[in-house]
Amino acid sequence: MAEKLLCASSDISDTTARICEVEGVEIGVIRHKGTIVAYRNVCPHQGGPVCEGLKMPRVCVEFDEQRRPLRQNFDTAEMHFVCPWHGWEFKIETGEAVGDSKIRLSRYKVVERDENVYVEI
Repeated sequence: MAEKLLCASSDISDTTARICEVEGVEIGVIRHKGTIVAYRNVCPHQGGPVCEGLKMPRVCVEFDEQRRPLRQNFDTAEMHFVCPWHGWEFKIETGEAVGDSKIRLSRYKVVERDENVYVEI
C-alpha cells in the first residue's frame, strides 16, 4: 500500500474533523484520545458528508424503576460523528454505527511522521 500525505500534524484538531482530498476521495481526519483516526467522508446510509457533522458525546438515558425516562446525560468517554444529512451516528473510535455495529465507516490506516499525517491507500 502507498502512503499519501494528508496534512501537517498541527492541522489536526480534537474538536472537528479536517477534510482532506486524496486521489479524488474526501477523507475526514480527527485527533481522538491522543490518536489520529481517518475515515472516508461518506455516510453508508445515503452518502452524506459524515465527517463534517457534529462531534458529540453519546447520549445516555436514565430511567426510573418503572423504566420511564427521567433525564438524559452525556458520556464524553464515547464520542460520535453525527451525519449532517440524516443524523446517523458513528463512534469516532471505531467507525461503527451506533444503532448497528455491522454498519461502519471506511477507515484508513494513519501514519504520523515528521510532523505530517499520511494515510495508506
